[in-house]
Amino acid sequence: MNMPHTAPILLTADLRRIEQAALKGNNPAPLMERAGLAAAELARTLAGDSGRPVLILAGPGNNGGDALVVARLLKQWWFKVCVVSIADSRHYSGDAAAALQAWRNAGGELATEIPLAQDWALIIDGLFGIGLKRDLDGDYASLVEQINALDAPVLALDIPSGLDADTGRVLGCAVLADHSMTFIALKPGLLTLDGADHCGDLHVADLGLTIEVDAAPYGVLIGDAVLKHLLPPRPQNSHKGTYGSAGIIGGAHGMVGAALLAARAALKCGAGRVYSGMIANDAPLVDLLQPELMVLPADGVLRLDHLTALAIGPGLGNSPDAAEYLDWGLDAAAPLVLDADALNLIACTETLKDKLKQRVTATILTPHPAEAARLLGATTAEIQNDRVASALKLAQEFNAGVVLKGAGSICAWPDGHWAINSSGNPGMAAAGMGDVLTGIITALLAQGVHERHALTAGVYLHGAAADWCVAHGHGPVGLTAGNVSDAVRGRLNRRE
Repeated sequence: MNMPHTAPILLTADLRRIEQAALKGNNPAPLMERAGLAAAELARTLAGDSGRPVLILAGPGNNGGDALVVARLLKQWWFKVCVVSIADSRHYSGDAAAALQAWRNAGGELATEIPLAQDWALIIDGLFGIGLKRDLDGDYASLVEQINALDAPVLALDIPSGLDADTGRVLGCAVLADHSMTFIALKPGLLTLDGADHCGDLHVADLGLTIEVDAAPYGVLIGDAVLKHLLPPRPQNSHKGTYGSAGIIGGAHGMVGAALLAARAALKCGAGRVYSGMIANDAPLVDLLQPELMVLPADGVLRLDHLTALAIGPGLGNSPDAAEYLDWGLDAAAPLVLDADALNLIACTETLKDKLKQRVTATILTPHPAEAARLLGATTAEIQNDRVASALKLAQEFNAGVVLKGAGSICAWPDGHWAINSSGNPGMAAAGMGDVLTGIITALLAQGVHERHALTAGVYLHGAAADWCVAHGHGPVGLTAGNVSDAVRGRLNRRE
């Protein structure tokens, strides 16, 4: 993903407002011409000089108009171009109709089916853009299936056809692109849920437009820049108390490892002291792999008066004791991270819900989709069908910062701001990864990092450490939470 890490992410409604404002302004060229030129320049690079033809699929709307501009420009640059369109040309209007006429004036023709046995240099998908909200079927679904079966690189215009621009949900079927040239700004659907599996390498063409969205806060991409100035250089005259004290409550019988994973991650992210509060009576008195941790009974950690951050949930279980410790922890004055069974207990206990909503100190929730569904009284499918909206609803309902974990994790806050993480890989679909994330965020909070920065930086750092592991041969198959915990420390200490 080659783009600025502060790149804005816009919903379709906001993009429409920007487009309408641009149409009213004094612009040197129509948006469709600018979009077509940006995509054609990328297509020229991708197709190379092999002399093989370029296949372009043009749909019935503005996305098809963009494709026709690309076709005309490539033809002017002496590329062999075949345009396939099954749309009724009488239904084209506005700039799309002008693009169709310009293509015809240039001597271009429209085929109604993909020619067989062609060796394509490049396939350009201009069937459907951000306006698609229904499942593809019939002839268009057949075209998508044919595109996906061809042995040639695919460039999607704005978004792969069949992918919902706001959610990343596949609408029946969707083009599997190797590259996507998206216009004006990023869209959530390119970055979360199924988006990353369909969009390939992302390229953004802002078309010379200034993004000003007044109706609602827009999203941003969380990238490497979030780690700059995260933690200041450590002065020589410092001690362990300078870097805070983190408490981790969990570790019920059979789940002690979850609490230890979180505590180890907190220690490796720089917390000066880390206390692991265990619920299990048979929990070890010392972590032999990380003896620097202080292992205590859960109530012993909750009684400490010097904690600068507290996490509850890794391996917590759902026993009456777990609920009692959670109730106690919700009263903590320190910043609080809630994960795993802490979220499940809150979801089914109204008194705990009410207590969470009334907290005034910083609180961060780290649910996966099933936990988010329980908290909102929804199904997992409903959560996944609109991950941005679900994360925002959680943040607003529980008055907390939220990360909805998954492909393209969504961070959200009660004031409506949101962000999508750009790091991470499929190797993270393994036990204990969420515990490590909890430990990372808790350590940053313990060291005094503001809760918003701790959330976004913690989520990005978690994924970046996993990416480092994969790059160095430790995954994605067989990547463990412990691998990631070790790599976090190295990434956090890099200063470039």
